[in-house]
Amino acid sequence: MLIAAAIIALQDGLAESWHARPSDPGTESLDLWLAAVARQHRANFDLWHIEDEARIPGATDAELAATKRRVDTTNQLRNDLAEELDRALLTWLAERNLPNCDAPLNSESPGLMIDRLSILSLKIWHTREEIGRDNAAPGHAERNRERLTLLEEQRADLAHCLDRLWKETLAGTRRFKLYRQLKMYNDPSLNPAIYGKKSE
Repeated sequence: MLIAAAIIALQDGLAESWHARPSDPGTESLDLWLAAVARQHRANFDLWHIEDEARIPGATDAELAATKRRVDTTNQLRNDLAEELDRALLTWLAERNLPNCDAPLNSESPGLMIDRLSILSLKIWHTREEIGRDNAAPGHAERNRERLTLLEEQRADLAHCLDRLWKETLAGTRRFKLYRQLKMYNDPSLNPAIYGKKSE
């Protein structure tokens, strides 16, 4: 069910497709698992570009405030979808009497690792874009080639860790849990910046 190479290929392919055609979901032919991976990746894709809007020189205060709200909403979605990935995996495992509750616990769940792979996919895409930028300063392409090498190494390491965690989970020698992010900033009952203003 979980193969890191397939996830990376999907994330890279969708990043390429969405940059060319942002409104095309590109997920029609995917099975349920990979469609869930794609939805989580799309949240990271959208978050990346919304955050860039806040960095545009000359953005007004009103534009920055609106962008900040979109960042918060999209980041909440990103985290919710990472949790959804873990739920799907744990449901699939439970049907096979896994994970082994006596196995050592992994500190990071597959959903969180897939989220990190998603961010690395976007960093790699944009770094490649910078390598090919014609109007950049001297040395820019070389610096970005060095960055690309590091990013690809980091992704390969993370992919190996994800595959190993899944293999060990299936073997009953390791386990993971759903770790809820429990974000507070969007909850009007938990964030005093929101509920404090309402009471005034």
